[in-house]
Amino acid sequence: MERAALPSRRHGVLACLGLLLMAVVVLRLMGRVWWCKCGSWALWTSDVISSHNSQHWLDPYSFSHFQHGLAFYWLLWLMLGDRLSVLWRGVVTVGLESLWEVFENTPFTIERYRAATISLDYYGDSVFNSLGDLASCAAGFAFAATVPVWGAVGTYLAIELIMLAAIRDSLLLNIVMLIHPSDAIRHWQQGG
Repeated sequence: MERAALPSRRHGVLACLGLLLMAVVVLRLMGRVWWCKCGSWALWTSDVISSHNSQHWLDPYSFSHFQHGLAFYWLLWLMLGDRLSVLWRGVVTVGLESLWEVFENTPFTIERYRAATISLDYYGDSVFNSLGDLASCAAGFAFAATVPVWGAVGTYLAIELIMLAAIRDSLLLNIVMLIHPSDAIRHWQQGG
């Protein structure tokens, strides 16, 4: 009896590309623009309280997507251990982040961000920003796969602290504000 061939690296890469293509198609069907309507082809924007946020390839929130990759690496390792290779945990990560990008761009989530966070000018991501977010998540996953646990945890915490200092927002604050908005936090984020 022949053994079934294990999925190859090529299969993993093709699976990731398929997930990215599906995310792009769904985002376009949802009416997401390809790129910032402003006409600027800047790859980076640092202004989080503007209509440019989430419209270019990368922005300060790209770092929180890097954190997603760190978290997915460790959560999937804790749940699955070595039963699933790093490559296929990476494919699962791209799939989960693709689902998040689609959910993040639904009218429900966009309105929740606008009502509960400092993202008053948030109208959803451009398709290329979503791809940048997916690339940032994949980079976080790859980073976590190559450094010791303390390196991933330290990087995660450093990103939180730097984002708090630089833009008065972070992944943790985003989660808190989406689940249980706080007027005190919103006031601080607005510079009060």
